[in-house]
Amino acid sequence: MNRVEAGQAAPTFTLPDQDGNPVSLSELRGKKVLVYFYPKAMTPGCTVQAQCLRDSKNALDKHNVVVLGISPDPVKRLPKFIEKEGLNFTLLSDEDHAVADAFGVWGPKKFMGREFDGIHRISFLIDEQGQVEKVFDKFKTKDHHEVVLDYLAS
Repeated sequence: MNRVEAGQAAPTFTLPDQDGNPVSLSELRGKKVLVYFYPKAMTPGCTVQAQCLRDSKNALDKHNVVVLGISPDPVKRLPKFIEKEGLNFTLLSDEDHAVADAFGVWGPKKFMGREFDGIHRISFLIDEQGQVEKVFDKFKTKDHHEVVLDYLAS
């Protein structure tokens, strides 16, 4: 994994959202974008992380931050996650993990003694010009939103 770091240009991408519509990072120039990678919709940790971001929408809006959640889930799984959890931000499908590869968050993982390739739970704050401003890689799912908001407030 060769992860994108703060100060670098964010990899450009276009991915389908929960409705199958293409979303391009370049369309969001002029806003800060929190691109957060998560392993799988409707799993316990991913649900907690998404709920906390949902509940922080007003605070994130005050900082002009758009949230994009990216996972390797197929498009058809995303609307169920949004509906079940009342999510108020966009989820994107990266089934072939090409965008995760570009950001350097796809790679070897261990879970319950098993080794496999998957998404590492890392978030990138991209500035209004498309540069990576901050990489968030040390957080728990339940405090991810607080780490992001603390950074934005500083």
